[in-house]
Amino acid sequence: MTVERVGVSFEPELLTKFDDLIEKKGYANRSEAIRDLVRKSLIESEIESEKGEIIGTLTIIYDHDVGDVTNKLLHTQHHHYTEISSTTHIHVDEQACLEVLVVRGKAKNVRKLADNIKAIKGVKHGELVITKTSV
Repeated sequence: MTVERVGVSFEPELLTKFDDLIEKKGYANRSEAIRDLVRKSLIESEIESEKGEIIGTLTIIYDHDVGDVTNKLLHTQHHHYTEISSTTHIHVDEQACLEVLVVRGKAKNVRKLADNIKAIKGVKHGELVITKTSV
């Protein structure tokens, strides 16, 4: 792989803070940290514009004793079967369950799935984390 060198100017205070951050995160050098920031920015831009396919996870915590939450979750997941690659279900305690759905598809469809699930009565919290498979 070939690389091109570019110059970046920083104010001294900003560079000191950046160096502290990359040391905490364990980067070997500034270049790799800057490349990661650029990749992240490109991925976020593509996701916002809803171009191409995304992949990620939807993690939810719910109380299985609330209403018909289990059936509603299953119904919603079956309705969006094309966006769900797999699920993992964990019993947290006697009432609470944690589910992780591995999701893939068009950003708008995956977001709709996440919004529909998070809106179900009994779902206490949900978090969608998405990325692109390529930059």
